[in-house]
Parts: sequence; structure tokens; C-alpha cells
Amino acid sequence: MDKAKGKELKAHNAVLTVARSEEGATLQEFLADRLKLSRRAAKDLIDQRQVWVNRQCVWMARHNLKGGDVVEAQAGTAAVAAAQSQKRIRVLAESDHYLFADKPCGMLSIGPGSLEEALRHQRGEDALRCVHRLDKDTSGCILVAKDDEAFDAAVAVFKTRRVKKLYDFLAVGRIETAASTITTPIEGEPAKTTIRRIAFNDDATFGSARIETGRTHQIRIHLASIRHPVVGDRVHGLKTSRDQRLIRVPRQMLHAAEIELDDPMGRGHLKAHSPLPADFRRCLQMFGLGK
Repeated sequence: MDKAKGKELKAHNAVLTVARSEEGATLQEFLADRLKLSRRAAKDLIDQRQVWVNRQCVWMARHNLKGGDVVEAQAGTAAVAAAQSQKRIRVLAESDHYLFADKPCGMLSIGPGSLEEALRHQRGEDALRCVHRLDKDTSGCILVAKDDEAFDAAVAVFKTRRVKKLYDFLAVGRIETAASTITTPIEGEPAKTTIRRIAFNDDATFGSARIETGRTHQIRIHLASIRHPVVGDRVHGLKTSRDQRLIRVPRQMLHAAEIELDDPMGRGHLKAHSPLPADFRRCLQMFGLGK
């Protein structure tokens, strides 16, 4: 394998949650079923120390899984990369020039194995381009342009403050105020995030965040600045905790719930909503904030 291909495969990894109906399955059986691999290929992944269960490396093919376990398979093989690239991307809304895609967590926005690449293959439209990006482990709404003219027009709008973006988050600890605005500069640049509390207890707060500026990692940095980092954030959040639930969460609990803007190519209005994904809902339940 050449070096470029090797780098491409490293961009993929599969993060899977064990359903209640799958409880009791062996790790080998689970990987083979979920990743559409042969049992031999699944065992090879395990033998190569490329599989983690709840962030612990497991090398026993017969390890029995429990409902809610989080299994991560490192993308060192073409089989795992292929499984990731075959994910079908949900289209939330569509117009003549744009569509809103629902990005899964664990997938890049652009590049090899990305949402952009998967959508092009899925729809047979090579001109599709993501207008903006979400972090790899952030799920939710992304605006995609269908041609270069629409892309350029939308990028110009995103450079202004005329795009409304709403995110759902789960933060560490109880946020005391029902609503507040954070204006801490990020890398010397102005930044503004308005947060609203939805549900909370002493351990965690479920809320929404509306951003008026688009700085890198803005919500994650701003929540960390008030000592309530996003649950699962390994960069700006907790590195260790006595609460093992915080360690078990495999990705930052941040979800792009809504995007709204005037159509850059016409007089209409573009808007889409992405419901909370299953892993986010399970995390809410784990912290006693979900139904």
C-alpha cells in the first residue's frame, strides 16, 4: 500500500453503540455484523489491538458485550474504511441549489471518507460541496451546495452574521442560570454565544447554544471558559474525572440542530432541523436527563 492510501485509511474509524437487542453478543460477532465483515476479518481487527470497548482496548474475540457499550474500531484496514464510507447520509431538506445533510458523528465534513464524498457517491452528483464544516465528532446539519455558483454565494453569506445556527449540547455540571451570553474573545477575535438551559441536575446540563460568530471550537471553548465543558470533549474538557460516566462518553456531546438563512441564490428561505442522534439521547439517559 502506498503512503497516500495509508493516510487516507487512517482518516476513518467506526464508533458503534451496542443496542439492547445485541446484548450478549461476542465482540467478534458484533463487529462482523455491524461492519459487514467476515468473522475472520473481525477477529483480525481484534488480534491487531485495533478495537476498544468503552475506551478500553479489548483483544478477546469472545468478549461478551452489554447494551450501551461503545465499541470503536480503529481504521487501519480497508474493510473498516469501506464500512464507514457506505453510510447512507440523510438529506434533511432540499432546494434547487442546496441541500441540508445530517452528518453522523465520527465522519469528516470534507476529504477522503467524508460526508461530502459519501453524498457525491450516494446521489451521483460530483459537484456537491459542503459550504461549511463541523468537527469530526460533532453531528447534525450541514449546508451543501449543488454547484460552484451556489457554493460561492453561500460562502459569502456565511462570512456575515446572517446565518442562524443552533446547537444542542450536554455540559458537565449544573449551569445555574437559565439563559446567558458568553463573549470571551477567541484567539483575540470577538466571539458571542448565547446559551439556554433545557434540563439539568447536579451532574450535567442539557442546553442549546446559538452562535453569532463562527470561531473554531467556539461553543466548546466558551462552555469550558465558564467551567462547564462539553461532556466528552477531550481537547477543551475534562481529562480525568471520578465520575466514570464522563470517561465512558466516546465523543463530545455537541449537535448542530438547526441552520437558517435566506437563499443566497433566490428570494426564498433555507432552514433545516436535525433531531438528536441516538448516541446523544442515550447519553442524556445515562445522566438522568432523558426519557
